[in-house]
Amino acid sequence: MTSETVTAVKKPEVPAGGVWRWIPSLYFSQGIPYVVVMTLSVIMYKNLDISNSDIALYTSWLYLPFVIKPFWSPFVDMFKTKRFWIVTLELVIGAMFGLVALTIPMPGFFQATLLVFWLLAFSAATHDISSDGFYMLALEQYQQAAFVGVRSMFFRMSMLTGQGALVYLAGTLRDMTGDARFGWIVVFCVLAVMFISLSAYHKWALPRPASDTAHGDPNQVVATFFTIFGKFIKKKNILLTIAFLLLYRFGEAQLVKMAPPFLLDSVDKGGLGLSTQAVGIVYGTMGMIALTIGGLAGGALISRFGLKRMLWPMALAINVPHLVYVYLAFVQPDNIYLIGAAVAIEQMGYGFGFTAYVLYMIMIADGEHKTAHYAICTGFMALSMMLPGMFSGRLQENLGYAHFFVWICIAAVPTFVVTALIKVNPAFGKKTE
Repeated sequence: MTSETVTAVKKPEVPAGGVWRWIPSLYFSQGIPYVVVMTLSVIMYKNLDISNSDIALYTSWLYLPFVIKPFWSPFVDMFKTKRFWIVTLELVIGAMFGLVALTIPMPGFFQATLLVFWLLAFSAATHDISSDGFYMLALEQYQQAAFVGVRSMFFRMSMLTGQGALVYLAGTLRDMTGDARFGWIVVFCVLAVMFISLSAYHKWALPRPASDTAHGDPNQVVATFFTIFGKFIKKKNILLTIAFLLLYRFGEAQLVKMAPPFLLDSVDKGGLGLSTQAVGIVYGTMGMIALTIGGLAGGALISRFGLKRMLWPMALAINVPHLVYVYLAFVQPDNIYLIGAAVAIEQMGYGFGFTAYVLYMIMIADGEHKTAHYAICTGFMALSMMLPGMFSGRLQENLGYAHFFVWICIAAVPTFVVTALIKVNPAFGKKTE
């Protein structure tokens, strides 16, 4: 190989200033579509008088593209560059947001918007694949490590924007005009403009790493994927591993679909009767901040004590705080600060307990094909939220909010069973001196 060839294929080092130009915006753009299809859709449909059973069943299907994402991720490598996929998909996502705004006034808006949300979820999952791949191609390894906290922070900021600011905007516009649909039309128009602008910005701001090229023979890629998937299935105690991935968040997967409707529903229906703006503040802002704090604390403690020692405290933390919803449902307090504190406690527990789940996936994926095996784990992670969420709405309507939240506490039992059965290396996750 000549020196000219070496120069041509070597990944150029990206200056730190150039990295700051695109990493924050890229990971902000990664988070927004996810929070829209998973959370904003729930709140919007509740504002527009869709039943809880329909909300839970049909919005849970929106997890499907994230479940099957590992199966089509190899094909993203074969066509065009990651940079092309990012810029194009952000334009497509912007158009999808605009299409949601156009379909909201239609008589059959529920079916029409669900179709667009499903296409949006598919686009968002593909954008995830492209963004994460581009991050690894455009940066040296030390830069990837240095900026992992930055990308996480801006992803969280997108959650705050989606669940907090945009929900608050929708509620404010509804109060001003008396028309809930108008508020959500404006929100999705704002999102459409945001993503069309992000597409244009990233076309300018994203670097062009030499290694970002289309490659791979379709037949070879498919064969390779099934080989890798086969090796994952052959891992030791794989059935127990899959059971843990599916059941660790069994209660939380049901709660997350019904928490916003519970906060929004009137007191006579068993809810707390909060305004949409209040839900944006309490659930979307305070809850997300508490979730982030819980996650940071979980990471710090695992780094000090290891995953094995922290596994049971985290399994308890992700389930015991569900009791605050039992209290809220039976007492139905009207003190916004008390409600906000209760939601924050539950979200902080979830953030703390979820850290163990992420580290367990990393442990299982470790070894040959770790990237592909981690992607497969994330597919099971999405499935663990999709399946329980689908029946949570019907269950809530049959039980009422108070008894539904009692059931959520009972649903901790499968979590505790799989937590007791899995094997964890005592040294895994613990920082070495």
